[in-house]
Amino acid sequence: MSAVLAAVLGATLAGCSSTGGKRAEERAAKAAQGRAAVDTPRWTFAMVTHSGDGDAFWDIVQKGAKQAAVKDNINFLYAHDAEGNKQAQSVQAMIDQKVDGLIVTLAKPDAMKDVVAKAVKAGIPVITVNSGSAQSKDFGALTHIGQDEVIAGEAVGEQLNKRGRKKAVCVLHEQGNVGHEQRCEGVKKTFKGDVQNLYVEGTNMPGVQSSIEAKLQSDKDIDTVVTLGAPFAPTAVKAARQAGSKAEVDTFDLNADVAQDLQDGTLGFAVDQDPYLQGYEAVDLLWLYRYNRDMLGGGRPVLTGPQIVTKDDAKTLAEYAKRGTR
Repeated sequence: MSAVLAAVLGATLAGCSSTGGKRAEERAAKAAQGRAAVDTPRWTFAMVTHSGDGDAFWDIVQKGAKQAAVKDNINFLYAHDAEGNKQAQSVQAMIDQKVDGLIVTLAKPDAMKDVVAKAVKAGIPVITVNSGSAQSKDFGALTHIGQDEVIAGEAVGEQLNKRGRKKAVCVLHEQGNVGHEQRCEGVKKTFKGDVQNLYVEGTNMPGVQSSIEAKLQSDKDIDTVVTLGAPFAPTAVKAARQAGSKAEVDTFDLNADVAQDLQDGTLGFAVDQDPYLQGYEAVDLLWLYRYNRDMLGGGRPVLTGPQIVTKDDAKTLAEYAKRGTR
């Protein structure tokens, strides 16, 4: 008994020491790494998105999906292509592999309609994520996870009104992306000022900067630039400086750089749709459906945003953005 008591006391004291608690946490983390929390079959889920190469936003989505996959004992596959037809081809490849669940984006819905129908006909449960909430149900998906892009745009318009803005330019960096069109449409719905769309080629960042710069130089009344993705916000800031414009730059989406720029006042505000949650919940809901035929929201979209993030909020979220989960 005395030996047992000494061992317990020793372990307790170690846990209360300056390093013991930390070491215990590290051991627990290592022990949990790669271990499922359930004993359900090893199903295979695939996610196919419209992401281009090197898109940090989709890295966050994948991080959420992969962590949920570990928890749910899921073999997770991922493919992506910015071109709608090639994205559809990747979906067909997943169907041919007979995956147990499918997660897709519908940024280019016309290109995806037929192949999603094929998946549903093959008995593969489908969840749409991030883009395509309006088409999701009609295409046969179980539900959609993400923010409603029009509602998100409306939130931006309302925020611009609060900030006393009068004229904005909405920068669309991906031609044919219905979600981007919906965001700018939403801004126009609620903003009391004037909104103009500016189409740029998102894969050419110097070109993006020059286009925004030219727009600001030609119209000195523009007091706000709204970008539709976090990587484009710093570029818009540079463009405004080069153009000698005092226009405020606001952006959709959040990353570590945006969080820092919010803190130091370089950016006005950001709209966070929580990409980590989109990936995590997509996998988790598919698992729940396969295991227990559960579906949150009764098939209606499960919203992960929008959340307006200002300077006051940025400090709290910065540590999460830095680790790549916000």
